Amino acid sequence: MRERGKGKETSVDERYTQWKSLVPILYDWLANHNLVWPSLSCRWGPKLDEATYKSRQRLYLSEQTDGSVPNTLVIANCEIVKPRVAAAEHISQFNEEARSPFVKKYKTIIHPGEVNRIRELPQNSKIIATHTDSPDVLIWDVDAQPNRHAVLGAMSSHPDLLLTGHQDNAEFALAMCPTEPFVLSGGKDKTVVLWSIHDHVSTLASEPGSMKPPGSSGPNIKHASRVGGSNQKPADSPSIQARGVYHGHSDTVEDVQFCPSSAQEFCSVGDDSCLMLWDSRTGSDPVVKVEKAHDADLHCVDWNHHDVNFILTGSADNTVRMFDRRNLTSGGIGAPIHKFEGHNAAVLCVQWSPDKSSVFGSSAEDGIINIWDHEKVGKQRDSRLPNAPPGLFFKHGGHRDKVVDFHWNTYDPWTIVSVSDDCESTGGGGTLQIWRIIDLIHRPEEEVLEELDKFKSHILKCP
Repeated sequence: MRERGKGKETSVDERYTQWKSLVPILYDWLANHNLVWPSLSCRWGPKLDEATYKSRQRLYLSEQTDGSVPNTLVIANCEIVKPRVAAAEHISQFNEEARSPFVKKYKTIIHPGEVNRIRELPQNSKIIATHTDSPDVLIWDVDAQPNRHAVLGAMSSHPDLLLTGHQDNAEFALAMCPTEPFVLSGGKDKTVVLWSIHDHVSTLASEPGSMKPPGSSGPNIKHASRVGGSNQKPADSPSIQARGVYHGHSDTVEDVQFCPSSAQEFCSVGDDSCLMLWDSRTGSDPVVKVEKAHDADLHCVDWNHHDVNFILTGSADNTVRMFDRRNLTSGGIGAPIHKFEGHNAAVLCVQWSPDKSSVFGSSAEDGIINIWDHEKVGKQRDSRLPNAPPGLFFKHGGHRDKVVDFHWNTYDPWTIVSVSDDCESTGGGGTLQIWRIIDLIHRPEEEVLEELDKFKSHILKCP
């Protein structure tokens, strides 16, 4: 099972102080936002508008409370400073205990239970899915949902749609399909479940601002009056049954992901240490079952959008592994292309960069987000990070506790949002950070040296 709060370094404060002193050198821009409650998931939403020096974008995140007020799904508007605009003094001057002026809460949805996972629909990023401690997947039209005040005793907001099919709680494994309005989930019942919400997306398009229960949108649609994990029951939330249920795991399914080029192909990982590939056209059994992909529970998986042969996995064995699906065979021990060893605690999230096919990030319970380039493995070490593990070229040390989620920004590909659950180190709350690595770090070394050489005479003249 996924455990939180382990693997923390003994020198967290020292490491954080050192990181903060290097912020003006390492980052092109950074915003630090103290959270009253921990957030277990964060996702970028649609871009709202753009100005000369900054843009404004929607951000989705959760608030996991202690029960004194309800759990909430927060829709925020974020101002993102454009590359090479922020001054070094501005980047370094932030108070880690304060809230950032760049992050403004726009709307609050009272969530029935904790928000464990948030995923946006690529075909309409105003529609999001959430997981809670429940067998159901909750679908929300964030524009149509009313703004609520999270006070003790407040009734939960009503999901616009419930996806039913799990026989036990489905807490973390959740994905949206890039090519079709399909939703994928995994849970404690050891199954992977697939739904189509195509009819409801069509209804939303025909009835702007509303995701009403469509009485004629399909034979598997019914009205539901339950959401597990909460004593409050939403009234008149329509529900749909599964399109397919897939069996093969022998323990909890912790993460799922669609193949970027096919709505019928997907993968899953779980606490049985297995990586499985599925094809809905071939039945309910896995196409490939790698029975020992890692040496411990698998927590996360991601499929490369640029090269669909490459799959990343992260595990409680502290490693990230990259697999080539062309070389996968069922049974026995998996043979990854490479094992990336740069964390000293369980890896909780892995994600490919939307900009460069060989770059990806990983976050872990050690409080670190590592940025890797697998093309650097086996090549001459970059002089900018000579002692790093193969492939590692950047470490984000801005969090002081386990980094539970992060998300690359597709509109601004080197800008990342990340959240940490700081309960173990501070006794409560969390940290939201939005950060962009300075391009001198991720650009090719020879290109950087060439640019710096152009300014050599100017630099030498400076007092």
